[in-house]
Amino acid sequence: MGRGLVELGFELISTGGTYKALTKAGIAVTYISAVTEFPEILDGRVKTLHPRLHGGILARATAEHERQCQENGIQFIDLICVNLYPFEKTIAQDGVTLEKAIENIDIGGPAMVRSAAKNHDRVTVIVRPADYDLVLENLRAHGEVPLALRRRLAAEAFAHTARYDALIATYLEKELAALPDPAMPAKPTANAFPQTLRLFVHKAQMLRYGENPDQSAALYVEPEAEQGSLTQGRQLQGKELSYNNWVDMDAAWNLVSEYDKIACAIIKHTNPCGLALGASVFEAYTRALACDPVSAFGGVIALNRPVDGSTASAIKDRFYEVIIAPRFDPEAQSILADKKNLRLFELGTFGPEQASAPAGVGRSGLRGDRIRAVNGGLLFQEEDMGTSPRSAWQVVTQLQPTATDLDELEFAWLACKHVKSNAIVVTKDRRILGVGAGQMNRVGSAEIALTQGGARSKGAYLASDAYFPFPDSVEVAATYGIRAIIQPGGSVRDREAIDTADKLGLIMVFTSRRHFRH
Repeated sequence: MGRGLVELGFELISTGGTYKALTKAGIAVTYISAVTEFPEILDGRVKTLHPRLHGGILARATAEHERQCQENGIQFIDLICVNLYPFEKTIAQDGVTLEKAIENIDIGGPAMVRSAAKNHDRVTVIVRPADYDLVLENLRAHGEVPLALRRRLAAEAFAHTARYDALIATYLEKELAALPDPAMPAKPTANAFPQTLRLFVHKAQMLRYGENPDQSAALYVEPEAEQGSLTQGRQLQGKELSYNNWVDMDAAWNLVSEYDKIACAIIKHTNPCGLALGASVFEAYTRALACDPVSAFGGVIALNRPVDGSTASAIKDRFYEVIIAPRFDPEAQSILADKKNLRLFELGTFGPEQASAPAGVGRSGLRGDRIRAVNGGLLFQEEDMGTSPRSAWQVVTQLQPTATDLDELEFAWLACKHVKSNAIVVTKDRRILGVGAGQMNRVGSAEIALTQGGARSKGAYLASDAYFPFPDSVEVAATYGIRAIIQPGGSVRDREAIDTADKLGLIMVFTSRRHFRH
């Protein structure tokens, strides 16, 4: 960038590190103190905060401003290029001290950026190296940077400094939260929520449409999203993704990420209509499909292991919207290539270290805080991560579960966590038989799930995302031959539910943790 500007007739002015780099490269450059006639002081904290710099940046091309600049020995500055102190990289380091973080807060840089952005009618401001070539191309072609581009760069500059300030404020708030403050007694979790919620995301792509074809939609991505996050994946083939596709993909990947063993989920409208574990990817898929093959039509499939050729062949003859997986083998991609509209979405991760993590712990990397828009504002909550460990469970009935019963109950409990409330899930042999989702009363959800399971429900397991307010759901479960029930407990009528289970010969386990999903 510097060499290109000199070739175009620009005179360069620079500070410490950049001055040394340009000089070493043989590029003509003037040291900042030669312009300000004032040395860098206070360990470099003050070097660009000077009227000869800011006057040259902020001056407009008017006779009066030109007169004042001439009287005060101020030269017009036409272009500002600033790389701010690396505050974000500094605080990302292990063991970084507060003192080091503070010394990496840039003051002069943001001041110059904001001055140049304000005066973009005359001045070009660059804060991203990605814009260097674009600016040089315009200077070479037109002899100037067009106003439209200067305006766009100014907007980028203000967004850049706003995000920079937000990172600093968030970091300092977290540091403050760790200190006791007798003047501000609060619950321990209160400081986990910032006084001001700062959202900095960038638009990654426009979506095919929103929830309905007459609604437009776009995907925004967190710059700090980790590898393995859903938004860091890539689409291998198929139509553009819609808003609904992304919502269902999120639900599907969250669900299969709960399990350390090979799992397949088939999602419709964010709820699983199929979920199963298997000894192979093929087996997991075929068992998941058998749960409810009718509802699976047009669904989203998620697998927590790479898709192989045999699984792709089984999938090929049915209609699905999206298949999401860590990877697709070349054979699988070849088999599915004929289905031009089928979207294949690859996350690129999920290795042995993730596969060996304990069940119930999210391993996908995409879990975090949840934000939802409401009329006139936003709701912000922690993600519902993991669940209560078996050691916290309580068997409340006379009939005791076996180790096999506990394994099946855990499978059902994790599945139920990902179903819209009121949620009831019936499972057997590590696959779901029936799902009751989003009903206005719990017994209604239970009846839907049990009816769907039908005769297969005999000897099966039932999970409820919240307690039973009445024993009626237990009674309905018993009529279908359910062997064991898992639920949080906590109702004033828990005793009635327990007594009903004992009377009807069911096992009941309390987890002491609710998993509502609205």
